[in-house]
Amino acid sequence: MHPNALVDLATELAQRVLLFSAPADSVVSGFFREHRSLGTRERHTLAETAYHLLRHKAVLEHLAQTGRGPRARRLALLAWQGGNAAYLKAALHPDEQAWLEHVAAIDRSQLPERLRLNLPEWLGERLQAQLGEHFVPVVEALSQPAPLDLRVNTFKARREAVLAEFASLGHSAEATPFSPWGLRLSSKPALHKVELFLRGDVEVQDEGSQLLALLTDAHRGEMVADFCAGAGGKTLALGAAMRNTGRLYAFDTSGHRLAALKPRLARSGLSNVYPIQIAHERDERIKRLAGKLDRVLIDAPCSGLGTLRRNPDLKWRQSPESVAELVAKQTAILSSAARLVKPGGRLVYATCSLLREENEAIAEAFDAAAERDFEVLPAAQALERAGVAEAERLVEGAYLRLWPDRHATDGFFAAVWQRRG
Repeated sequence: MHPNALVDLATELAQRVLLFSAPADSVVSGFFREHRSLGTRERHTLAETAYHLLRHKAVLEHLAQTGRGPRARRLALLAWQGGNAAYLKAALHPDEQAWLEHVAAIDRSQLPERLRLNLPEWLGERLQAQLGEHFVPVVEALSQPAPLDLRVNTFKARREAVLAEFASLGHSAEATPFSPWGLRLSSKPALHKVELFLRGDVEVQDEGSQLLALLTDAHRGEMVADFCAGAGGKTLALGAAMRNTGRLYAFDTSGHRLAALKPRLARSGLSNVYPIQIAHERDERIKRLAGKLDRVLIDAPCSGLGTLRRNPDLKWRQSPESVAELVAKQTAILSSAARLVKPGGRLVYATCSLLREENEAIAEAFDAAAERDFEVLPAAQALERAGVAEAERLVEGAYLRLWPDRHATDGFFAAVWQRRG
């Protein structure tokens, strides 16, 4: 494709993602469906440019003020990730080239911290107050692209065999340091063309998400629920841990998300999973299971601010008001899901948020409720029993706390309880 045409497409895509009318991955996917003739390299350039813009929006918007022409084009040029300076130069007017050279000479380390960290003011203030000296390392790590983590489907394959097969295909992969199920690839191959993926031996899943399933510690023959299943990444991990026995409910309010589970379920070889769309956390189909389940995992709807490496648009789409609404929802979901756990059973509450109000505050309020008959199970103990390496590195107090700068995972929180017998 001619450079002018690709820059025009990058400009159009920049305009769309900056509307924040839908998740960025949905916007990018929809854009590619409209432009099916794009090649792999062109799609890569456009997607990486859009995500770079979202990661570094504050500083790029500041720098864009010095240029001329349409704002979206200036931002697309500043965010360009084509990897070929000569290619981009062919699409530039002489004044644009001179402007980009001027901007490139600016020492960004001298810009105000609020610009360099690329956070909305409310979020920067909240995280800085919470994290103290840990604030800058976390934010810098969240500004980097995430690696590609995979989970080996242990119902079908062994990690050693999968590592060997990736090596034979010329893909560099290594075992994840904590999850006994995980692999981390140094590149990002087109998995839909890789036989290992097509036959269900691996699934895409961040190592942190794998650790949530390991915390749940589901076993053969048990009755288990993934209460907010979404597209089912943790559902599939739980089903494999159960060796395709017992009964595994995948609850979610979104039929669209549950529909996305179907092809993944078909690849996995699992037949013990029962996807069920519910109206809300008090749905009658849930009430019928009260006190009957061995394990309940709640990966609650949250701000998603621990996933900014993958979803950089979330920091611009969330607000104090949306977080407050989520906290109310999280509290209600935890209270409702807890009723499903039988005496001696396990309850796990988790988010992919960094914010204390969505995490420790929710767990502490649950503990403080006088009517609760649950006792806290230290996360380090639960992880060690599940075969997780160096479990003590993954916890803060009684809770699982994962950080991108310390653990190379998305940001996750989890609390674990056991119901008194």
